Amino acid sequence: MNAIKAGAALLAAALAGCAAPQAVTEAVPPAPPVCAAGGAQMARVELIFGLDIKGGGRVSEKAWRAFLETEVTPRFPDGLTAFDAYGQWRVPGDGRIARLDSKVLLIWYAPSPEAESRIQAIREAYKARYDQISVMRVDGVDCVSF
Repeated sequence: MNAIKAGAALLAAALAGCAAPQAVTEAVPPAPPVCAAGGAQMARVELIFGLDIKGGGRVSEKAWRAFLETEVTPRFPDGLTAFDAYGQWRVPGDGRIARLDSKVLLIWYAPSPEAESRIQAIREAYKARYDQISVMRVDGVDCVSF
């Protein structure tokens, strides 16, 4: 019995030195970048568009270009970058992994409520036109120079 009591006392002493982990209550955003000479801070949005259409079919390259021409370029005529990608994500509700070809759209812009409205309009237009669950959005701030 003394061995058990001694072992329990030793274990209690060892555990007493362990601190409880601190709970993270709030994310701390990264500091904005310090730009080199000639550079300026601009907001960046990355939009990721799946090309598979619910129920079958696929957004063709021709349809993608038409979407850029009618929905994106009028809202951000100063420029954009688009490229092909592959991605995967867990489908809400059923847990399966969806694997699909995608398009990534990068736009650098001056932040404003109007810009936010234009970005959201692009996302909503794509979801409605191609019966998509979502268009992923990733935001950041970069140093840009031309």
